[in-house]
Amino acid sequence: MALLLGKGRYRARLARTPQDIAAAQGLRTLAFGTEQVDQDGFDPLCAHILVEDTRAGGQLVCCFRMLTMDQGSEVGRSYSAQFYDLSALEGFTGRMVEMGRFCVHPDWTDPDILRVAWGAMTAYVDENNVEMLFGCSSFAGTETSEYLDAFAMLKHRHLAPKRWLPRVKAPDVFRFAARLRRRPDAKKAMLRMPPLLRTYLMMGGWVSDHAVVDRHMNTLHVFTGLEIGAIPPARKRLLRTVVG
Repeated sequence: MALLLGKGRYRARLARTPQDIAAAQGLRTLAFGTEQVDQDGFDPLCAHILVEDTRAGGQLVCCFRMLTMDQGSEVGRSYSAQFYDLSALEGFTGRMVEMGRFCVHPDWTDPDILRVAWGAMTAYVDENNVEMLFGCSSFAGTETSEYLDAFAMLKHRHLAPKRWLPRVKAPDVFRFAARLRRRPDAKKAMLRMPPLLRTYLMMGGWVSDHAVVDRHMNTLHVFTGLEIGAIPPARKRLLRTVVG
């Protein structure tokens, strides 16, 4: 199966060739602003989803990759496990997918791109009986000051259940759950929340109690999990409308 879905001017499909993977790496390099091509040893292990604009000659406008694990005992081989102690998730018994390197072309701002991307993810989840999605959700830059309301919102409303809570592993972290005492300004918080993370949260996703300061990628990121069975029914219907 190559085509996951088509909706309006956009189509989402699985990468099929080395050229497809190279195109995804090129978009990631552009979107993340890295000096060298954004590629690593996880790329050959992952399935890659490409979202293309059919009205722009098939221009690649969004991509992300997925690493599938049959159960939580495999979580140590994920990209996220480099930064977080995920031993609590080793007891998860269902199939898991790590979604990573999500990016949108900086010249494309159409919100339908994100909808099609999530629709493609929904199709993949349904076809592969996935029970949990997870990954690292990134804030641009490594300064925490402009994101304090967003982090306060995460602390008050969206922390991971204790049974799945990731522990600190990275040497440089911002322990927002322990340090922040402020009540979040909801409007400011949502304005500063990354779009991908905002979508996770709307579907019932949760986050780690600390952010990793990743100076190599020039980001702050939080571990983010989403149990498929916990997605509100109305949200599931909306995602499947996109798929349909």
